[in-house]
Amino acid sequence: MNRIPNSFRALMRSRLALLAFVAILPAALWALMPVGSLGASNDAKLSNLRNKIEQTQTKLDSKKGTERVLTTQVAAWQSKINALQGKINKLQGRQDEIQVGLDRESNELGKIQDELRKQRRRQVLMKARLEEGRRVLGQRLFELYRADAPTLISVVLDSKGFAELLERSEFLQRIGEQDRRVITLVRAARIDATINANRLGTLEGRQQVVTARIKVKRDAVASIKRQLVSTRTGFDNSKERKASLLASVKADRHHLEGALSKMIETQARIEGVLVDGGPIRQGSGSMVWPVNGPITSPFCERRSWESCHPGVDIGVGSGTPIRAADSGTVRVASMNGGYGNFTCIAHSASLSTCYAHQSRYAVSVGQKVSKGQVIGYVGCTGFCFGDHLHFEVRINGQVTNPLNYL
Repeated sequence: MNRIPNSFRALMRSRLALLAFVAILPAALWALMPVGSLGASNDAKLSNLRNKIEQTQTKLDSKKGTERVLTTQVAAWQSKINALQGKINKLQGRQDEIQVGLDRESNELGKIQDELRKQRRRQVLMKARLEEGRRVLGQRLFELYRADAPTLISVVLDSKGFAELLERSEFLQRIGEQDRRVITLVRAARIDATINANRLGTLEGRQQVVTARIKVKRDAVASIKRQLVSTRTGFDNSKERKASLLASVKADRHHLEGALSKMIETQARIEGVLVDGGPIRQGSGSMVWPVNGPITSPFCERRSWESCHPGVDIGVGSGTPIRAADSGTVRVASMNGGYGNFTCIAHSASLSTCYAHQSRYAVSVGQKVSKGQVIGYVGCTGFCFGDHLHFEVRINGQVTNPLNYL
């Protein structure tokens, strides 16, 4: 068996001593550090964190106020749009009524125009007949003249024209039956031509009146409708701008809520709340606080998605134990829409408390629980924007302010 040289053994002993010194040095320095220095470091962190939480809460409150104002403004614009749309709808109904009248008057105008065309054609025929009658009568008078009937010629020459000639009884008595039929025909043609000319004038006047009336009504309706539609477009644009700003404010609020939740969670870790949920906090009421933390949303706060927040939101970190506010029987322990994992405890025939957004349950339906017993753990299930506990107190199923019982 080879023997280890003494020089090697001495070298190994010195190295082991050095390693032991290096290992012990941090512990020795930790022990020599002033006891209050760690506490001071944590106090500084907590103080800084509380300041940030307070500042973030102030910003969040400001965003919520702005959101409420914008929500009101958007609702007001929508109300104006609805009122204006009502006017547009009424105008559309009026326009439909006018259109029925316009259609009726257009039909009348079409009939007038057809009658005008008919009467104009008849006028042409009447003129042709009158010209023919005059030609025949002129020819007959010439024949009578050649037949040397001076008395009849004198009657003709004394007349101022065909119109007067046709009315003179002396002339009619002196001509024959055939000539009398020609005269009668010419007279009837002249009368028809005069009547038809008057009728044409009347129809043309009616046509102009109806056409003008139709134009006035159409222009009036179109003008009012253009104004209303233009105003509606302006209202829509204003609403869209407010809605866009509201969406931006909501996004900022959600971001602040998430940041606030993280800071509260960090605060809870520093304070050791996550270890066992902290001591049971008894308020001035009959119930204990389900968790220890600040209220981030008060009871009946107005939000864009609800007119009255039905409970209080308490800001604590994920995994924080939730305690029963009072003794009773578990009636609900299941997923419930926007509430997420939801537990309700009946404390009497009328009084109950509910706990929402849990990460997991610690009790089941029908289980008896005592005041302060852990019933679940904080999370962010359902409709929420950061870890917190939503806590409700209900009387006969109707929500009431939990602070009256805490």
